[in-house]
Amino acid sequence: MSTNTSTAGSIEDRKRPMTREEKRVILASSAGTIFEWYDFYLYGSLAAIIGAQFFSSFPEATRNVFALLAFAAGFLVRPFGALFFGRLGDMIGRKQTFLMTILIMGLSTFVVGLLPGYSTIGWAAPIILIALRMLQGLALGGEYGGAVVYVAEHAPANRRGFFTSWIQTTATLGLLLSLMVILVVRTMVGEKDFADWGWRIPFLLSIFLLAVSVWIRLQMEESPAFKKMKEEGTNSKAPIAEAFGTWRNGKFALIALFGLTAGQAVVWYTGQFYVLFFLQTILRLDMFSANVLIAWSLILGTAGFVIFGTLSDKIGRKKIILAGCFLAIVTYFPVFKSITQLANPALHAAQQTLKVTVIADEKDCTFQFNPVGTAKFTSSCDVTKALLARSSVNYSVQNTPGAIPAKVMIGTTEIAGYDASKLTGDAIKTTPAAFTKSVNDALVAGGYPVAGQAAKGIIKMNGFFDIFNAQTLPLVLLLTYLVVLVTMVYGPIAAALVELFPTRIRYTGMSLPYHIGNGWFGGLLPATSFAMIAQTGDPYYGLWYPIAIAGMTLVIGTLFVPENKDKDIFAEDTRRKS
Repeated sequence: MSTNTSTAGSIEDRKRPMTREEKRVILASSAGTIFEWYDFYLYGSLAAIIGAQFFSSFPEATRNVFALLAFAAGFLVRPFGALFFGRLGDMIGRKQTFLMTILIMGLSTFVVGLLPGYSTIGWAAPIILIALRMLQGLALGGEYGGAVVYVAEHAPANRRGFFTSWIQTTATLGLLLSLMVILVVRTMVGEKDFADWGWRIPFLLSIFLLAVSVWIRLQMEESPAFKKMKEEGTNSKAPIAEAFGTWRNGKFALIALFGLTAGQAVVWYTGQFYVLFFLQTILRLDMFSANVLIAWSLILGTAGFVIFGTLSDKIGRKKIILAGCFLAIVTYFPVFKSITQLANPALHAAQQTLKVTVIADEKDCTFQFNPVGTAKFTSSCDVTKALLARSSVNYSVQNTPGAIPAKVMIGTTEIAGYDASKLTGDAIKTTPAAFTKSVNDALVAGGYPVAGQAAKGIIKMNGFFDIFNAQTLPLVLLLTYLVVLVTMVYGPIAAALVELFPTRIRYTGMSLPYHIGNGWFGGLLPATSFAMIAQTGDPYYGLWYPIAIAGMTLVIGTLFVPENKDKDIFAEDTRRKS
């Protein structure tokens, strides 16, 4: 395949259609990232069922915690996978490393579907499950970097944004595919059988995607940039040390993290994952309705990845990514408030009219950051605020020294809280139940819909095409707008990262900031946002987390990120280790 290595390229080359070989390169590289998000959403949405299968010796709450910990293990090891496989990719080649990562990842996903539960093999079941999750995380740490580097190094110089944007679509396609598979399998086998054995089917189906992607990758040749570097003997012998061991190179990893991927990650997670959490947990839509709404927004918005990737070839990556961050900063609050008004109008009205105040000593209150569900918050202030936050109540906190236990004023009704750590005997069960009932009764009297109660006007989808009405269609358009912001920041990011690092350390250099940005800044978003909501009593206060991170990226990106759309990524590296 001929590759245009000029820095500008011709207009004719920009307009020509993709060759068959170029399409194969994109297809081979895309399969792995489809795996990534297909598996991510499968495990996340089925965590309760997986907890019952593999941690059944524990009470329900505890088994769910362990299931989430196993889920988190895959995130935590991704940066290590980025370092390990990035190093291999820069030393032995993109193609061989690329093949290893997809085999490890795909087989690990498939084996989860075959793994016997706790009732069959005992403690071996959860141990093997966690080991498989860690293998997936390690492989995923190398998969994304390999995919975008491979495609970018095959792309014509003036079409890198367009070519790599196809990789970016696969994250959304993987999410959409998992949504569809879960909905179809649940419908076909029924809820009972799905919880018993049907949940395995989506994991087992991944073997077909693995087989196709491995076959395609076996037909591919090594990246032309790596072959050129190998022939000239300029490849790095110590990519990790060279990429991060000196300030000359290491500063670009920091610029990539804080000036690009951190902001990209929080805008992406807000528009595709936090909004799903918001619909289900804050607005209390049922799972089917929330998933259908998100699926439609993904269908309508996915083309934006290619549109903005192509546009970045003309006007630059930096402008589009930072514009997406800026729009998120200025529109998140009005958009999410409008989503509430459309999806659950009764809740929105109650938030505006009913005054709720927690009266507590600030010494009795803590910041309820609980990313994996293991922390215990037992003080009267924490118990009270957590209950109100879970009920999506808009409340304020009045600091009153000595007000222990805390009290909550709901309209004119005053209800005393309790310290969970001091309960004994039957009171361990009766006191929390009585407190919850008293609070819920007062909230209902004030107009709030509470959990388990059908809210007046709340959206309820009866079918996949049940969106064409005056309430649902505007909501889908708002959700699609959030996806468009995702496509702005994520569509051009692959090309921007590839162009920031020289060939000899490109795989290693770009993979680490990408996975720290997305795995840690993005992955912590739901837990951080919920803690901020509980702390302040404002159901929208959690949006300050993505807004603050996007603001940081907007400033740092504007000042320090270079525009490299016309950079010759085949040029000999002048940033050698000193």
